[in-house]
Amino acid sequence: MSFDLNAISSALNEPNRTVSGVDFSGKSLKLDTENDAQPIVDAINACPDLHYLTLTGNTLGVEAAKAIAKALAKHPELKTARFSDMFTGRMKTEIPPALSALGDGMIEAGARLSHLDLSDNAFGPIGVEGLAKLLQSDVCSQLQELRLNNNGLGITGGRLLAKALSASPRCLRIFVAGRNRLENDGARALAGVFQSMGTLEEISMPQNGIYHVGINALSEALKHNPGLARLNLNDNTIGPKGAAAIATALPKLKNLKSINFGDCLLKSSGARALAQGLRDNSVLLESLDLSHNEIGREACMEVVDALTALPDSTDRLTRVVLAGNSLGGSANKQTMKNKLGPSAELSDGEGSEDEYVSGSEDDSQESSEDSAAEDDQRDASCDTSGGILETTVIS
Repeated sequence: MSFDLNAISSALNEPNRTVSGVDFSGKSLKLDTENDAQPIVDAINACPDLHYLTLTGNTLGVEAAKAIAKALAKHPELKTARFSDMFTGRMKTEIPPALSALGDGMIEAGARLSHLDLSDNAFGPIGVEGLAKLLQSDVCSQLQELRLNNNGLGITGGRLLAKALSASPRCLRIFVAGRNRLENDGARALAGVFQSMGTLEEISMPQNGIYHVGINALSEALKHNPGLARLNLNDNTIGPKGAAAIATALPKLKNLKSINFGDCLLKSSGARALAQGLRDNSVLLESLDLSHNEIGREACMEVVDALTALPDSTDRLTRVVLAGNSLGGSANKQTMKNKLGPSAELSDGEGSEDEYVSGSEDDSQESSEDSAAEDDQRDASCDTSGGILETTVIS
């Protein structure tokens, strides 16, 4: 792989052009030694205004990380670190010291990050140990966006993350931690951090094995974040109890624009609780996903009526997904489409109307079923595919 330093120099010498960052995303580089990292080090050293560094899609060893960290130590202006999908094929013993080295470089520089992305690195709880010093340092004191999607954190990692984030006051706007098997205990630990922040605008925690106990804790935290605009808890078992808890937070969430509760086993009673909360509090949603939730026809209609109660609904709503639930006959679906307008995404679920309205509404065994399901899911694997790509910006 070659990096044209002459082109950088030329760009720097041209008026009205400055290099704002370094991007090595998607190069599939295997960086083991200091020498392997030299092209990145050279690029960093040649960039006087390193506002972002993107290393997504490469694999980084300890010695290479130390070399890059040494270069980072000269750049206090760094604001964005995109380190997603960066440890493919690495042993877990390599990841913490590599993360620690990068963090130490930014700490030495006195940088103040606003964005940190470490998604798609299956480093588990041991990786959080490598991140703890960075997260607790002044480098992250002004952090606005933290992305830890698909890291295999588990309950222990969730607790360690919460402990690191609670070391000093935070002003996060965006928190993303999907596909991490946080479960109830991890969610409760993070909920305590969210409650103390009060600045969150987006919370995205899909596919974490969270049941109504964890959802209840998150609901309480939401009440202390009135600026929340986007909430994604897709593919957790919110259930009717969790939906009722979320509904109690809606009076405080006047800025909420998007909810994704797809595949959360809400059932009809959970959908009704949400519908009532949305209607009673005049929440001006733009997007709602309640797909595949075993919701019956009448409850689906209550959701539609709640969303369209205000006269501006057709212009405001961009996406309403009720696919995978029981929507009734063609006349009923047409009524929903007429009310929702082009935002409607409708199709029937696999079960019948009767299945969704009768026996499936029984929550009497929910607590014991929650525990058994969590035990079964503790060893779920973490997919390390993906990453974020960004082209180097020269402005």
